[in-house]
Parts: sequence; structure tokens; C-alpha cells
Amino acid sequence: MDWCDWAANELMIPYHEEEWGVPLHDDQMLFEFLILEGAQAGLSWNTILNKRQSYRAAFDDFDPSRIAEYGDSKVQSLLADAGIVRNRLKIASAIGNAKAFLQVVAEAGNFDSYIWGFVGCSTIDNQRKSMSDVPATTAESDAMSKDLKTKGFKFVGSTICYAYMQATGMVNDHVVDCFRHKEV
Repeated sequence: MDWCDWAANELMIPYHEEEWGVPLHDDQMLFEFLILEGAQAGLSWNTILNKRQSYRAAFDDFDPSRIAEYGDSKVQSLLADAGIVRNRLKIASAIGNAKAFLQVVAEAGNFDSYIWGFVGCSTIDNQRKSMSDVPATTAESDAMSKDLKTKGFKFVGSTICYAYMQATGMVNDHVVDCFRHKEV
């Protein structure tokens, strides 16, 4: 195998080759992935990637300060936007998560140091031999989920948190035969 077998279409291949598993330390991008992973709940990542540009347009390029100020009229406009997942709870969670995100930043100085603290501030290299070896949750994702929930975040169950950890490079779950494993 030369790559992770889930990267099997024209959208997933560049995502796999350029983003997935790359350690991410930019607060705004960490926020974007948090919102997108929550939007994915019950859906495929491919669906979310297909809507990513629409999400960026609809959610002001994932600017948490702007999103935290969204009111009823913006919510109604988001519910009418066919370019995103039009789920009232997921939209409300994005707004609430922006507020919680800003609170974490106010307390910790940045989101990066807070969120990366769940993995000891460095990538966990899992040395997976196949994608069937990848768990849905770990002790770290359980702890992240629990703490995020105490801070008011929504759509941050342990499975979502583990997917977030994979996407943002907190864990390296590229299979060992994947060319990206050594690169990240």
C-alpha cells in the first residue's frame, strides 16, 4: 500500500496528501476543523469536504469573533444555505462553540496550547498497520471531549474529537506503509 485506503477520490486524495495528519497550530484553522468535524456528525467527511468552501463563505472564513455575534437573522440565512449542512443544532453549536473558543483563548492565551495539551504538546505516532487498527476513540479523545463539554462546546463527543485529532495532526494515523506517514 502506498497510501491510506480511505483517500480514494479526487477530493479526498489532495486532502490526504496535503492536510490530514499534518500538525496544525494556527488557532483559526483549529477552530475551522472543530466546526467542520462537528458538522460531519452522522455524515461522511467527503460530504463536508464538498461543502468546505461554502462553509468558509457562510461562516465568515471561520472567524470565531464574528461567528460568536451571529443572531437570529444570520441563523435563518444559514438554515437556508444549501451549500452547508442545514441542521439547526449544528448551526447553533458553531455559534456556541465560537463563544466557548473565545473564552478558552481568553483564559489560555491561545487555543493551540490548550488543545495540544491533550497529547502532551506533540503528535502521537500510532504506527498503524491498517486502517482497521484505528480506533474510534482513545483515552486522549475521551479527556478532550469531557473537558470541551465542561467549557460549553457542543458536537464534541469522543469520536468527533478523535477525528479532529487525526485531521489536525495531534495523532499520526497514516498507516505505516503510506508515503505520508514518515512525512508527517
